[in-house]
Amino acid sequence: MSLHVVVGAGPVGSATARLLAAKGEQVRLITRRGSAPQPSPFQENGETAQIERVAADGSDAEALARHTEGAVALYSCAGPAYHRWPTDWPPLGAALVHAAEVSGAVLVTTGNLYAYGQVDGPVTEDIPLQPNSVKGQVRAKLWTDALAAHQAGRIRTAEVRGSDYLGAGAASPFSILVLPKVLQGKRASAPADLDVPHSWTYVGDVAQTLIAAAADETAWGRAWHVPTPDPMSIRALATCTAELAGAPAARISAMPTIALRIGGLFNPDAREMIETQYQWRRPFVVDSTAATVAFGIKPTATDDALRETIAGFRATDAN
Repeated sequence: MSLHVVVGAGPVGSATARLLAAKGEQVRLITRRGSAPQPSPFQENGETAQIERVAADGSDAEALARHTEGAVALYSCAGPAYHRWPTDWPPLGAALVHAAEVSGAVLVTTGNLYAYGQVDGPVTEDIPLQPNSVKGQVRAKLWTDALAAHQAGRIRTAEVRGSDYLGAGAASPFSILVLPKVLQGKRASAPADLDVPHSWTYVGDVAQTLIAAAADETAWGRAWHVPTPDPMSIRALATCTAELAGAPAARISAMPTIALRIGGLFNPDAREMIETQYQWRRPFVVDSTAATVAFGIKPTATDDALRETIAGFRATDAN
């Protein structure tokens, strides 16, 4: 049994901690408040019993290094508030690199596709990072800094990138703006072209890929795309949600960009979505062939990921 340190107890961090615990590993979960892993609607009793919870600031480099001492792997699964990425990610990223260097733990980071910028065609890992948004620039800098430390022999690292998430507790424009309305039988609206293909990544598959990349030294020094099923448009996803939930037929309309800009005057999350509209107004498809072949991870079917998303929402809504 080896020590694995997970920073962040959101959907990905919780799934990673639970999966490691189920494998019999020693797990230390670090959050600011010492929070428990987010429950899965399908988890078994006692699944999280051996997860040690620690209250600490992940951006405190020395504290994080102390908590990572003796660990074989350090998983970055934290997520600063969307509008605070430029201020909160740099110190957290630097602390993670420091902790990995001092402890010798492999650093595996949960990333996304923002750093590529606007891409024509499927997004593969060998596309140059050309971010066209502030958030994309932040993500690109985090990875290039970690990679530079890896190439200098200071740390060992890899990054695991997924598209918008499905799964218990997953947050995306779909899960926030569309899914609740569909389940309530109400009309939903999304700031997107509703009929273009879009990739959806299951949080459980992110956790599997993080753990696989940490354990395989041939996986270090590069980025990997989480095994992700064929893309599905927002309209098709909403239709599928209604069918799986036994809800009335989905009704959905496209929100014009101007409405998002007006909403951004009052809501920081809406404001931050404006610069990533290219991901929602045109095809946004991830190619995950490399990780599927390397790690043998078969992507979870979208229907199954949706069932968990629905169950998670209903469980939260009932409390």
